[in-house]
Amino acid sequence: MSMLTEITIIAVVVAIACALPGVFLVLRGTTMISDAITHTVLLGIVLAFFVTEDLNSPLLTIGATLVGIATVWMIEALQGTKLVSKDAAIGIVFPLFFSIAVILITQYAGDVHLDEDAVLMGEIAFAPFRRLTIMGLDFGPKSLWMMGAILLINSAFIFLFFKELKLTTFDAAFAASVGISPVLVHYGLMTIVSLTAVGAYDSVGSILVVGFMVGPALTAYLLTNKLTKMIGLSLVFAIFNSVVGVWSAFLIDTTISGMIAVVTGATALIVFVISPKKGLIKASVNRHRERKKMNEQLNTN
Repeated sequence: MSMLTEITIIAVVVAIACALPGVFLVLRGTTMISDAITHTVLLGIVLAFFVTEDLNSPLLTIGATLVGIATVWMIEALQGTKLVSKDAAIGIVFPLFFSIAVILITQYAGDVHLDEDAVLMGEIAFAPFRRLTIMGLDFGPKSLWMMGAILLINSAFIFLFFKELKLTTFDAAFAASVGISPVLVHYGLMTIVSLTAVGAYDSVGSILVVGFMVGPALTAYLLTNKLTKMIGLSLVFAIFNSVVGVWSAFLIDTTISGMIAVVTGATALIVFVISPKKGLIKASVNRHRERKKMNEQLNTN
């Protein structure tokens, strides 16, 4: 298998794994929390590394996921005081946790291959060089296996709790009245968001993870009002953005993660303009018709 093929497959798997929870983040209006989580998990990675002193330890994933959940809890605790808005709470917690991680790396892990730039930007082009080798057999890139496992976890979570996710997303009060805990479902969703961010950071970086979670889901949201169809469309856009981004990057010899992000943004922008249901052109036409109708009524009167 060629390096280009491996990179494309990794990008597609990461994009799909991120798009699945991203659908519910977009519908719940909590996309900025995903941005905070993808940055603050660095603190969990750093703290777990200080305990294990092993960058390959699975405890790094556990520690990062726990810090991601702690991020959500602290944001909601601050918001619950009614003294600050959700945006302000995110603006407090996100820089706090991330800055602590950066300080710890600078002071105590300067000679270790662990830095904030890699977490932020990532570089998927290097993913094929980190191989999973067992008893001398090469099983492919480690990141592909990790993100494949996370994709299965995310798929299973959404399949098993689809009804709960749907009810708590669109009508949390009704969900609570029938015995479904919106808080429990919310933290379950945030747990897989944290896990996905941790798994993907080494391949594509936290910035592209946010793009993967928000871009395809938002693009699909502009095209449909049906949840199942939105999930399907978000997966299609995730695959399209990844494949086009990777191949375009190779053609013009530029950063792969950056090109995927550009394609993701461009796709969302195009759909935002031309969407037959919620697009900018459609909205402009509707406003023109409403004004014309009002003018006709005024002239008639």
